[in-house]
Parts: sequence; C-alpha cells; structure tokens
Amino acid sequence: FFLTGVARHLFVPLAEAVVFAMLASYVLSRTLIPTLVLWFYRNVQHGHLPEGGTEEAEWQTGGTIVRRREATGSIWMRPFSAIHRRFEAGFGRFRDGYRDLLATLLEHQRAFALTFLLLCGASALLYFRLGEDFFPAVDGGQIRLHLRARTGTRIEETVRLVDQVEAVVREEIGSDEISGILDNIGIPNSGISLSYSNNGLIGTGDADVLISLRSGHRPTEEHVRRLRLRLSREFPGTLFYFLPADIVSQTINFGLPAPFDVQIVGRDQAGNRAVAAALAAKIRQVPGTVDVRVQQPADQPRFHVEVDRAKAAEIGLTERDVANSVLLSLNGSGQVSPSYWLNPKVGIQYLVNVRAPDYVMDSLDALGSIPINASVAGAGDGQVLANLATVTRTNAAPVVTHYNVMPVIDVFGGVDGRDLGGVLREIEPLVEQARKDLPRGSFIVMRGQADTMRSSYRGLMIGLVGAIVLVYLLLVVNFQSWLDPFIIIMALPGAVAGVAWGLWVTGTPLSVPALMGAIMCVGVATANSVLIVSFAREAMNLGETALAAALKAGSTRLRAVLMTALAMTLGMVPMSLGLGEGGEQNAPLGRAVIGGLVLATVATLFFVPVVFTLVHRQRRTKEPTADLMSESVHEPLSP
Repeated sequence: FFLTGVARHLFVPLAEAVVFAMLASYVLSRTLIPTLVLWFYRNVQHGHLPEGGTEEAEWQTGGTIVRRREATGSIWMRPFSAIHRRFEAGFGRFRDGYRDLLATLLEHQRAFALTFLLLCGASALLYFRLGEDFFPAVDGGQIRLHLRARTGTRIEETVRLVDQVEAVVREEIGSDEISGILDNIGIPNSGISLSYSNNGLIGTGDADVLISLRSGHRPTEEHVRRLRLRLSREFPGTLFYFLPADIVSQTINFGLPAPFDVQIVGRDQAGNRAVAAALAAKIRQVPGTVDVRVQQPADQPRFHVEVDRAKAAEIGLTERDVANSVLLSLNGSGQVSPSYWLNPKVGIQYLVNVRAPDYVMDSLDALGSIPINASVAGAGDGQVLANLATVTRTNAAPVVTHYNVMPVIDVFGGVDGRDLGGVLREIEPLVEQARKDLPRGSFIVMRGQADTMRSSYRGLMIGLVGAIVLVYLLLVVNFQSWLDPFIIIMALPGAVAGVAWGLWVTGTPLSVPALMGAIMCVGVATANSVLIVSFAREAMNLGETALAAALKAGSTRLRAVLMTALAMTLGMVPMSLGLGEGGEQNAPLGRAVIGGLVLATVATLFFVPVVFTLVHRQRRTKEPTADLMSESVHEPLSP
C-alpha cells in the first residue's frame, strides 16, 4: 500500500503502479500472511476432536480430514457461526455440482476442447464489430463553441452576432443548467496567446463561446447535438464548430482543434485549396462526421493597388515610393522608419508610430487621396495615389499556415455518434482518391488522433503478446517444463474472448484503456491457472491418473480460484460504471477486466483441466516417494 501511494503521488503510469502494488503484495504474502495464518489457525487440530460445548467444522484436502473447533459460548458469535455453516453447506453443494459437471466434461474431452476453442474463435470476431476509439469521451460539463462570420466582418458586427448566438444557447440549454458563459471575440492582443491558441482565429469575425454547465446537468453531447443543428439553421452564413473543451480532450488531440486532420502540403495554394474543398464536401457525406471545414478560408476582402509604372516614372517616382507612402499612412512609420522617444525622467525609450487615423480612411476616395512622397527631393511633389494607381477589389487568404516550413491547408473534422476507427476507415479511400488530383509537388498527410491511435494500438498489441511470452517463459523456468506452462496459458483464449464480450455487451468501443484491461487479465488468469495445474501435477506425482488428478485439482482449488477472480471483479465494478467526474475515461478498463475474468475463470475451472488430461493422458502412473508423501501431508491448507 505504501509503494502504491508513492506511485500515485509521483503520477507514474498505471502499469508502474500495478507493478509496485504486486511487489508489495508479494512481500506481504511471504511475511505477514504466514504470521496471520499461524495466529488465526492456532486452534485448528488434526484428527478427531471430543464433542461437547463446541461447534466442529470439517473439510477435507490433500487426503487429510481437518476439524476446526469453535467455542459457542459467546452469544454474539452464534449468528456468525450460523451464517458460516449455511454458507459452507451451500458451497459444498455447489462444489459437488461443479465436480459432477467437470467429470462429465472430462469424459468428453475432445468434443469439449474443440467446442470451447471454436467459441473463443467466434468471440474474437466481435472485435471487428466493437469499433475503435483512442480514448473514451469525457463529459466535463464544458462546451467550447467557435463561430466564424464571413471573413472581414468588423468586430462590432461580430459582437452583435455573438449576442444573438448566446441568446439561442441560453434558450436551448436552459438557464438552470448553465453556470456561466464567456465570450472571446476577435484576435488577442498578445502574440503568445495567439501562438498557443488552437481554435483557428484568423480575424475579427472569429469568436469563442465558452459554456460551463452546472452539476447534475444533462449529457453534454445532447446539448452539443441540438446546438449544432439549430445554430446552423438560424445562422446560415456563419460557420460553427465545437472545439475540445476539457483538458483531457485537448491533450488527446495533441493541440489540434479536431480529432482528425487531413493536411494537404504543397506550394500550389490555389490547386491545393480546390482539392481540399472537394475532399471536405465528400467527407461531410460520411456518417458520423461533424464540423468538417477547411481551416484556412480564401474569402478575405482586399484592395489590390496596381501602380502605373510608366506614369510614375515620368514624374520621378518609383513603385517603392508609392508602396512606402501607402504603408506609412495605413500601418505607420514603425515598419519602414522606426522612431523612438527617450523619456528623460525615467530613461526609457518608447517606439513612436505615426499613421493616419482609422476613422479617416473610411472610403476609396480617402484611400486615393494618400499623398505620395519621393525618395528624391523635388520629385512627384503634390501627387496622390489616385493619380498613379488603380484600386480594384479582390479576395485572398487571411492566413497562411506552415508545417515544417511548407505551406499547408487543413481539413478538420470531428466524430459524433460513431467510433473514430470506423469513420477513419471510410475517410481513407476518399483521401486516396484526392491524392490523384493533387498538383505536382503536393501530398496529403493524415494527422491527429488517427496516427496516434494506430501507433498506440500497435504498441499495446505488442505489449500484450510480449506479456504472454514473458509469462510463459517465466513459468517454464519455474516448472522446468515446456508442457505444463503451455497448459497454464490455455486460460488466455477465454480471457481474450471475455474482453470482447464485456465490451460488446456494454456497447463500449475498443480503446487504449480497454487494451490495458486485457493485459491485466493475462496476469490474473495465469495465476488462477497455475493453482489448478500445480495441484494436478502434485496429485499425479502421488500416483493419481491424469483424469483423477485434474478432477481433484479442480474441486480442491475451486474456492481459491473463485475468491481471486471475484475479488478482482468486484474491485472493478465501480470503475466499470464510470461514476464521478471523468469516470468515463477508465470505464472501458473495468469492463474489459470484468468480462475477461468471467470467461477466464470458466476456462480455468473447465478448459484447463481438460487440456491437462489430454496432454498427460499417455503418462504412466508413478508410485509416490516418501518425500512427496511427507510434503503432501504437511502442506499448509489453503482456503
């Protein structure tokens, strides 16, 4: 427990916490547990006990009858003794039924083994129907809505639009469930905030609406679905999409504003943009995709100033003179000729920027009246922009995104009501078709959770196979045999099939936590199987046949196997229910462990004894040696 607490305090991964806990439990099982057994079983005696004034509990194990005498003088102990007697009687009937069923299956070994393997193989087909997610969605009670008006919208108009959207949000969700709404409109003044933002801000027409829900709210996904439909219907000229709101979703996306990102890389921006628009239209037709958009629009209104070079040259001006004059009037002198003012009182320099006021440049006529200054004294005196250039309206991209220096265009999209793996499998053929239409020198890359999910699945599958191989090799060293460890790991097909059933029955897609649960099942299933096989080997060494040894091992170790599996299963029930804030994150792990342990226990109690009998059916019965007999007689009793 101390090592587990240290592991949690240091935020180590779950796997390391399990390792530390198992190491601590191993030390306790070799030190504290024998001491407690000696103390609690100090009244246990072998042989017949005199009757009178006591209650006697009797059970048989290893050929030895053991009676435990319990004093019945204490009144408060009698209800517990009665409960204990009833439980032991019921468990005895259950064990007799199990022994009879196991004996029947051992008589039809080959048929049962083949049937069980076929059922496990058929259960493995459920993995193709589960669906695949990277991590389960977490209901954090937060909604992050991003809206984008037509590019170039003034911030005053964006504020009015956000007010209307906020009114719809309050009406749709209900004021009783809303804890607060925060609106961030336009581009932040801080360059650091803009650099670390993942919401896709491009201008004054963008805004983020952050919605916090009260405790006890309805599922956040339901609110998001209704808002997505209603906002798109009532504001047709505005682009709406929902961003990851909680820290878990933002971390899983690795900074991207959507679960998947189809990135078109290349310098032919016009050609790439056409391919991106066509690809986005096709992706919107895939069931389960939502909020599909091209992140970098191309509808920013601009004025294109074309200078008449011949006319400018006649009066001694160059295009550079015209460009610098326009830049000085619109953006200020800080970019072309920075000036500083030194405050003599404090000794601090301040950048002085001289520019025309915004309210003056309110029309094309005002733009055409900008005076043009020449770099050569006396040239072009008194000229204005309208005499030297033609102004036309055009559209252009408001932002250009780069990835590793290369310009890119992103097609972002989310998933709703369907697993991410199924959506990606339908998107990949569309991406392959779009790759054929790319301009020369451009290429498409799939980024986001898609690539991370595949690499994580690949690593966890390698870890699962590696865990099985390592456990098998460890058992080979312990048993000094290649055959008995093979019998032990025969419980693992049942565990793998149980994981599939546990996820399928609860409607849980396959995910990283579910695969971690499958790896955890390997250890528990193997430990229970070791109990059966080791006891059967001891019985064979004492002269039993393989069939009798398997039957005896199953009935004797039934209690220990059920206790181990039941303790693990009950411990996982709260996690599988997904209770509490963010409990959905680890629910697949608990469901996978419960399903895997249920069928792994069935495999341990029935399939493993059958396989043991099949493998050792040719082995001759050996006469027990004196040492083995002595070791069996004095072996400590297990529950």
